[in-house]
Amino acid sequence: MSLRARVDRIVHGPSGQAFIMGVILFNAVILGLETSGTVMARVGPLILILDGLCLAIFVAEIAAKLFARRLAFFRDGWNIFDLVVVGIALMPATQGLSVLRALRILRLLRIVSVTPRLRRVVEGFLSALPGMASVFLLMGIIFYIFAVMATKLFSAAFPDWFGDLGNSAYSLFQIMTLESWSMGIVRPVMEVFPQAWLFFVPFILVTTFAVMNLVVGLIVNSMQEAHQEEETAATEAYRDQVLERLTAIEAMLARQRDHDDRPPG
Repeated sequence: MSLRARVDRIVHGPSGQAFIMGVILFNAVILGLETSGTVMARVGPLILILDGLCLAIFVAEIAAKLFARRLAFFRDGWNIFDLVVVGIALMPATQGLSVLRALRILRLLRIVSVTPRLRRVVEGFLSALPGMASVFLLMGIIFYIFAVMATKLFSAAFPDWFGDLGNSAYSLFQIMTLESWSMGIVRPVMEVFPQAWLFFVPFILVTTFAVMNLVVGLIVNSMQEAHQEEETAATEAYRDQVLERLTAIEAMLARQRDHDDRPPG
């Protein structure tokens, strides 16, 4: 076995992935401790050393993957994701880029790339995006219609909530999420406009209970399809392994028969 094959086997093997997952979780704890002034005052230098050690392990992992896979490394979107996350941590946190220190916690997202079940969830969500685009377009049309209506109906009495199209859209978004929608917005509006429920109730029924359930359904369906594809791929891989073993057994039996059929001497 070549050196590249051995490195690839170590990095992508179960033991290597479990080790990286442990480092990611440990690094997440370290980054959380950095937010504590008391902890940093006591063991700040040790925390920074451990954080640097975790980063060094991530860099070594990326380098090992590049060595083992070379250009094939960039064909896997999860490898590019890991490279970007680790690259952000390597950028100098100068005054102009001080926000990058806060973005170091994004390293915790690397646990998605090393956990097949989490990858399946993300891949299911991404595969649902094309279908969700149509739903979001429908949602945008509905929001625009109701925002125009709300501005014309309620802007004079409630300029803070419905004074213009932007305020109306934001207030309607709050209503859609059901966050303080009744006592916070709708009931005060109904004190001035008693029939306002004829506007808000259909809006909630259409957006919260109909359109948003379409989004959830698309995501669940895409995740199920991704799970089925993964199971199909695993089944095909197992079948190929079985066929390879059967072929090897047949070849061995054929050689044994040839050996037995040879005349003695």
